[in-house]
Amino acid sequence: MNRRDFLQRTSALLVAGLGWPQAGSAEAPPWFRISLAQWSLHRTIFGGKLDALDFPVVARREFGIEAVEYVNQFFFDRARDRAYLRELKRRAEGEGVRSLLIMCDREGRLGDPDPKKRRQAVENHYKWVEAARFLDCHSIRVNAASEGSYEEQQKLAADGLRRLTEFAAAHELNVLVENHGGLSSNGAWLAGVIHLVDHPRCGTLPDFGNWRIDATTRYDPYQGLDELMPFARGVSAKSYDFDAEGNETRLDYVRLLRIVHKAGYRGYIGIEYEGHRLDEPSGIRATKRLLERVRTLLTETTRNDQGAP
Repeated sequence: MNRRDFLQRTSALLVAGLGWPQAGSAEAPPWFRISLAQWSLHRTIFGGKLDALDFPVVARREFGIEAVEYVNQFFFDRARDRAYLRELKRRAEGEGVRSLLIMCDREGRLGDPDPKKRRQAVENHYKWVEAARFLDCHSIRVNAASEGSYEEQQKLAADGLRRLTEFAAAHELNVLVENHGGLSSNGAWLAGVIHLVDHPRCGTLPDFGNWRIDATTRYDPYQGLDELMPFARGVSAKSYDFDAEGNETRLDYVRLLRIVHKAGYRGYIGIEYEGHRLDEPSGIRATKRLLERVRTLLTETTRNDQGAP
């Protein structure tokens, strides 16, 4: 599958999955919408100040956000608990909140060199595919951890991802890989993995901030984002802190979102606040304001470039 074919198939799946107005409709949507990653409230949830079941309610009522991304760590032993999932779904639907995906961690290395461990890691994710399907999500987010040389890790990760993606495809779900440490934070490496998997249901969830390969090596975030965007079915807007003008202090959001826009991405962008100076609610609101401001800026710039009145 070449790049053009992948983009065409990805765009078709995104439009079908998101249910947004088609071109030519009376009211065009913004070029991206904002979702909230549950990890943005991890200290609040782990600290017992927020029940994970109430996350969709808080997203809508406290932050005015219409879509959410769950994290399996907050209900790790509930993947097959239908009563729990039914209640979570009821609360989301009651607020008019869309469930987009489940971020899955701590289920083994999908690229483990040991064939038995790799197979077990794949099978460990099956329950999250089923849970995501029950919640009406479009994807699960996974990691592509492995061991060995650059090429060996690509082949091993692609093998595990292909097996998991085939299972997910039978449930009409996507498998998205995040740049999340190790070689997965090397944009060229991860893009190569997705090419090797060669399945329209396997894509990426680029994170603005996760580009640390090891203790001494950090990949260029703008190059990495550009390399992963052709396969993106979601985007994580990582944020840490903000200056007096509301700009992120470590990342150039205008530059990042230009890359996202240029790639033709029109899905949700999820807030993932990880800072410490601001409390979590304040960090979420600051990230939301920044995304909205840059979205308006780039929308106006595009209209001016196209000569719109």
